[in-house]
Amino acid sequence: MSGNTNAPSDMPLDVAIIGAGAAGLATAIFAARARPGICIAALDGAKKLGAKILVSGGGRCNVTNARVADTDFFGGNRNVVRRVLKALPVEATIGFFREIGVSLHEEPLGKLFPDSNSAKTVLEALLREVRRLHCTLHIDSRVIRVARASPQATDAAFDIFLANGIVYRAGRVVLATGGRSLPKTGSDGLGYELAKSLGHTVTQTTPALAPLVLNGTAHAALSGIAHDVELTLRADDEKPVRVCGAMLWTHFGISGPAALDISRFWHRAALDHTSPVLTASVVPGRTADGLTQTLVIEAAQQGRMRVVNWVSGFVPSRVAEFLCRAAGVPLETTLAQLQRDSRRKLVETLTALPLAVRDSRGYTFAEVTAGGVPLNEIDTATMESRICPGLHFVGEILDVDGRIGGFNFQWAWCTAAIAGRAVAQPPGRGPTSAASPQEWRREG
Repeated sequence: MSGNTNAPSDMPLDVAIIGAGAAGLATAIFAARARPGICIAALDGAKKLGAKILVSGGGRCNVTNARVADTDFFGGNRNVVRRVLKALPVEATIGFFREIGVSLHEEPLGKLFPDSNSAKTVLEALLREVRRLHCTLHIDSRVIRVARASPQATDAAFDIFLANGIVYRAGRVVLATGGRSLPKTGSDGLGYELAKSLGHTVTQTTPALAPLVLNGTAHAALSGIAHDVELTLRADDEKPVRVCGAMLWTHFGISGPAALDISRFWHRAALDHTSPVLTASVVPGRTADGLTQTLVIEAAQQGRMRVVNWVSGFVPSRVAEFLCRAAGVPLETTLAQLQRDSRRKLVETLTALPLAVRDSRGYTFAEVTAGGVPLNEIDTATMESRICPGLHFVGEILDVDGRIGGFNFQWAWCTAAIAGRAVAQPPGRGPTSAASPQEWRREG
């Protein structure tokens, strides 16, 4: 690993990877495996690499998911996303990590974590494999501009300018800069500006997988309580979006898997100047009519039961009290005392509780970015630009974002595998199709 050491300008790099996070490190590995001896350098502005890997999954790194499909992703065309995912199936991803010394285990909802339960294991394994393959890592090397090399530089396609004044030359460039999420890890949107300077458009970005901030203060009393919900987002005439999963009440609003997954849709709707409305059902899978019938039957059989106790059969007791108050039902009310209008209001509250979202907690707390470089500007067989030959894209910089559960890391590994194979091709070979997983296996 080096700091400001620079390859001589008359000895250009074969491949320069801008960004040495998950996608960038994986791209270097796949490229070096595909063509041993190739001159690869990854440039990163951070003084310590892998900050986003280290904080992911609560510090344990949710490497991927046991079941990955195109329906787990948003932004890009589903058919195109499906083709990219086929380039490195989950089984091949598991095998790749096993080869570099990271065994994985499955947890609820298909999440795959390292057996060590430490994200550090994942980062160290990636860095170890990069070094084994003799790829160069340049830390504290912030790129500020990428441009086509001058006509005289016939053996190099790009000039890469660093903030410290150093200029690299490379035959191919891979943008692995990430998005804008978790800026404290170094993600500041630089890649989007580099892409635009080389002719690309960028779909407007928003936070995704971000906690949501609610109006008012009533929710604060529930801070720290989690339970299952079905969240529904409605925006003008658009088809409602529904997400099921655990929701965590917080002092500022809501978090947990369900809230994080719905956040990207709230932001995209707000971006389109619609007025998104979010509601929560605390009885997932139950309809209002069905719940009403159940309530009538329960009132006939257990009339002396307090309504709040009945609601506690679905949610924690403090949440049950909150819901009864929201429905205007006094806590001492029994099922037999519940009048028709009050019953209707209670059922409405349980199946469609309004959640007045003011905003999310933004990129500072978002796990991923929605928006980015559109897939229709990319040849996804090679992850090469259709606009600027020799320029490739991997990971979060693309206009594809996955739901929570390891899917965004899987996108990083898949795009890295495709791009790595493509950039390793000798000059003059032209674009290549994605290789089979067997061709990416470790050698040596």
